[in-house]
Amino acid sequence: MKKINCGVVGVGYLGAHHARIYSEMDNVHLVGIYDINRQRAEEVAQLYHCPIFDSMEELAEQCDALSVVTPTTYHAATAIPLMKAGCHLLVEKPLCVTMEEAKIMVKTAEEMKVFLQVGHIENYNPVTSYLETQVQSPKYITSDRLAPFNPRGADVGVVLDLMIHDLGVVLQLVRSPIQRIEAIGVNVISKTEDIANARIYFENGCVANFNTSRVSLKKERNIRIFQPNRYLSLDYMEQKGHLMYKTNGEILKEEIPLHKEEPLRVELSAFVDCVLQSHQPKVNGQVARSALSVAIEITHKIQENALV
Repeated sequence: MKKINCGVVGVGYLGAHHARIYSEMDNVHLVGIYDINRQRAEEVAQLYHCPIFDSMEELAEQCDALSVVTPTTYHAATAIPLMKAGCHLLVEKPLCVTMEEAKIMVKTAEEMKVFLQVGHIENYNPVTSYLETQVQSPKYITSDRLAPFNPRGADVGVVLDLMIHDLGVVLQLVRSPIQRIEAIGVNVISKTEDIANARIYFENGCVANFNTSRVSLKKERNIRIFQPNRYLSLDYMEQKGHLMYKTNGEILKEEIPLHKEEPLRVELSAFVDCVLQSHQPKVNGQVARSALSVAIEITHKIQENALV
């Protein structure tokens, strides 16, 4: 079996999971890891039996592909030189923090002829795979993503930290230009918005409502989609849901049969397959840039409303 050489730049909580999954994949050789926190790197290296590199440049020299799992504010500064070194990249979401950075990252990937996949993990969740086969003419979508506060993602606001997951999914499902956006948000713990609501009106008539919080007591990741004669309600975490539909004057309810999978494993497998089979990722730089553009506009709307 053909293998590719992979590495991980940034092995905090999520980066360690990248290293774990790469170490378990038959078509991957985990070359090593790099993290500015040497102690953390040593802990992860011991767990997954891989070398630690002294710099990301040295790691890149030995790799075909890399996961970039640094804080969002460092994505562009990390990813651009790695792509210039000829490495295919999976950059965790969001792609970066500004549209100018996004433009440079996408252009660099094109110029260097490397693949740039972005870690919009819900796009690889079995829930989304099911929705992609069932959603045809959505009229109203509501998405709720709640989580307790975690300093790990607080270098950006909750829109870029959490809501962007749902923006990416909904944009792919609706596939219509945006007519207008309304948004409000409040900072509770951090210096940026910790709770936000956004409503997007699409030109095809669909309306999508997003509720996002990182100051909740519990985790919740749900999506509900209404279309003619059909209503779908799914839970991203539990990977289950139900379908309600009208037939012969009756309203029937069916449980949705989903094959449960670890979304990050699906995402990394898809990334490796892109490199091995030489095809564009499902969530490439262009797709991620579109989601980022909407997230930034929502953030600007929140700031304009002066609630943050």
